[in-house]
Amino acid sequence: MQFSDALDFLRQEHTSVVTTIGKSGGAQSTIVRAGPYEGKMAMVVRGDTVKLRNLERDARCTVLTVQPDWRKSVTVEGTAELHGPGDTDAEVLRLLLRAAFVAAGGAHDNWDEYDRVMKEQARVVVLVTPVRVYGRV
Repeated sequence: MQFSDALDFLRQEHTSVVTTIGKSGGAQSTIVRAGPYEGKMAMVVRGDTVKLRNLERDARCTVLTVQPDWRKSVTVEGTAELHGPGDTDAEVLRLLLRAAFVAAGGAHDNWDEYDRVMKEQARVVVLVTPVRVYGRV
């Protein structure tokens, strides 16, 4: 399956599990909301999470997106790139945080408030470049 084959599903379903490689080499999985953005899977994560530390150490990860009834799913294996307060221009990051949030199915009534909270929580955008895509859609 190609990433493009899964886009319709990924634009509708956002409940996902991201699996990263932990410090000991084992898998570490977390529930997230994710969605397609410019040919990659996008998610917004807090700046103080284990998954972020894992991705900083080893960018390989897997994003499994499922329907609520678990009958259909798509798995994207790939490499993550991180865009956060320490390495991304503030205005570029502000807009990217909004775009990733929307790609993951989010909506907000007050974008200024959203921007403030994202900055306070040192949120980071994770973009996963697909290397392998598979599933049942």
